[in-house]
Amino acid sequence: MNNLRVGIIGLGVGEQHVKAYSDHPNCIVAGICDFSEEKLAKIQCEFPDAYLTRNADELLLSPDIDVISIASFDNDHADQVTIALNSGKHVFCEKPLCQTLEQAYHIKDIWANQQSRLKLGSNLVLRGAPLYKWLKCRIEEGFFGDIYAFDGEYLYGRLNKITSGWRGQIDDYSVIMGGGIHMIDLMLWLTNQRPTSVFASGNKICTKNTEFRYNDYVSSIMSFESGMTGRITANFGCVHRHHHVIRIYGTKATFLYDDAGPRIHTTRDPSVSSEHLNLNPLPPSKGVLIPDFIASVLNNNGINNETQIIFDSISICSAHDKSLKTQKQEMINYI
Repeated sequence: MNNLRVGIIGLGVGEQHVKAYSDHPNCIVAGICDFSEEKLAKIQCEFPDAYLTRNADELLLSPDIDVISIASFDNDHADQVTIALNSGKHVFCEKPLCQTLEQAYHIKDIWANQQSRLKLGSNLVLRGAPLYKWLKCRIEEGFFGDIYAFDGEYLYGRLNKITSGWRGQIDDYSVIMGGGIHMIDLMLWLTNQRPTSVFASGNKICTKNTEFRYNDYVSSIMSFESGMTGRITANFGCVHRHHHVIRIYGTKATFLYDDAGPRIHTTRDPSVSSEHLNLNPLPPSKGVLIPDFIASVLNNNGINNETQIIFDSISICSAHDKSLKTQKQEMINYI
């Protein structure tokens, strides 16, 4: 098969997209888009043959581009994903895929009509961490017994990015969509269960008297048909380094990951210490999922289940945001 010609939109985290595609033997970085002339000029030195533009539509509509990689601002994702799919391009998008349930319905309608030939992926990058790959295998083997609780805390620790960056300037920014979605995706992927309802509460105490208009802290409780309970927090204003905390409680074992590192408890005996795991909780790069996505394009591998989890995550995040407004438990309407 001929090499895939890739267009990348956005040179923030998108720089790591560029590197992942340029390192792939079957990809050509054909086009790059960013608002910043300075960033484009800098990257031109490394990719002199790539087409550089400040207009994303030039890549989205180009007949010479096979794959679009989207790393733009969150509020641009839905329109860019829609245009790319309608233009017959495979799409790999930073999280979140979109901002609202209505946008997700529209995107899925387009993708469903073309899923036999077009791949759609999202960069929920914690799946690429060695620790969580190992953990998924252990859960599937039954090592933990029945999982009865999943806790995920997303500690953003970058207050300036929401008080002075683009996140505070766009409409309807959601810390659940923007960060908590990583914890939600791990919950879905690791447990292979979907919650049925959610109650969420939040505040903006850390960003009081700033230009940021939305909750900077959100906490939720989710219910599952199995009886499992899920708890997710998105804590963007915390006095803490950028980090995440995961706790998985099963009837046979408990997994914990926090500042003390990842570890396993397999007994209630207080005299027995936990077993520390020498596995990295972070992926080697933010482009780690791109090679598998490209393989699915080149080999026409089925990734429909993975794509459905992306839509499930958006459904759950949307229910969180609705619950924040109604202050009631909300049923989750899956797309």
